[in-house]
Amino acid sequence: MPAKVLDSHALVAYFRDEPGAEMVENLLVVAGRKDSPLHMTDVNYAEVKYSIVKKDGVKAWAEAAKILQGLPIDFHSTTRAMADTAADFKARFKLSLADAFAAALAREKKTELVTGDPEFKALEKEIQINWLAK
Repeated sequence: MPAKVLDSHALVAYFRDEPGAEMVENLLVVAGRKDSPLHMTDVNYAEVKYSIVKKDGVKAWAEAAKILQGLPIDFHSTTRAMADTAADFKARFKLSLADAFAAALAREKKTELVTGDPEFKALEKEIQINWLAK
């Protein structure tokens, strides 16, 4: 399985058992089995945390954070090059800054982005997108 990038939508769906959660779970199982972790930016990690804290509370985040420690996901700090790519995406398309960083990491890794967020529709000609089942 080639490396894949998760956006925050995918990981939030996994933690909340929303549509697409089963697909994310399958990707995590395969990534763990093949010792080939998924990827996410620290910016998207922050988005996952604030989304869960805001909607579900601090206790729910504490539980999610414990689970997250054991998941096969490599978190990536931003670089100037990644920030430049994210800024370019943000300037050209209507999407959040965090989503722009997820797309930039997918471009950098030359791999697909796993998401269910419709904001990424506009980037289908820029990066490969693996859409979560609805």
